[in-house]
This record gives sequence, structure tokens and C-alpha cells, in this order.
Amino acid sequence: MIPSLLHLLEDLPDAQSAEVIEILAESPGVRIERIVSGGQASPPGFWYDQDEHEWVMLLSGTASLRWEDGTVTVLETGEALEIPPHLKHRVENTTDQTVWLAVFWSQPI
Repeated sequence: MIPSLLHLLEDLPDAQSAEVIEILAESPGVRIERIVSGGQASPPGFWYDQDEHEWVMLLSGTASLRWEDGTVTVLETGEALEIPPHLKHRVENTTDQTVWLAVFWSQPI
């Protein structure tokens, strides 16, 4: 069977009222997601504290991540970063249509 093409920037879900997370592929120990944000931010006082490694790339839009020490990282289209497990962070803001590609894994590569 020939696999079907998926264009990560087409047929985007409406994320104006809530962020939309779609699992694109998954197997034990790894998960790939497309995340569509529409101006969302983490709730006040909420911090991600994940057991998994995360590699994230912005396919479109702009987003700001705040780290527990107060540092802010601004991601723009085409930029990526790896977030180690338990590095507390939160999404400060996103533009009206921000598309993320995120890869999560549980074992060091």
C-alpha cells in the first residue's frame, strides 16, 4: 500500500477557541504530533514538567516559551529546539496561527 501524503500546513483545524493536538505517528517510546495554536498560552501558574524528551519546530507563526528561571525563548518559523525531560517551561504566547511539529521520546537517542 502506497502511503498518503500529509501536508502539515494544509487543512488546518480551527484552533481559535482551543489548541488542537493531532498524533501523526506513534509507537512505544516515540510520538510525533502536529499542534495548531490560535493565540493560546499556558494557563497562569501552569508549568510543563514532562517525563519525555521533546523536540519541537515551528512550521508557521511565532511562539514564546518561558523557562522556570524566567528566561524567555522566542521561536519563529523554521526554528527548533530540544527540551530535556523535567525542564519546566510554559507557553507565554502564540500568534493567531502557529503550527508546531513535536517529537516526544522516552529514551536518549
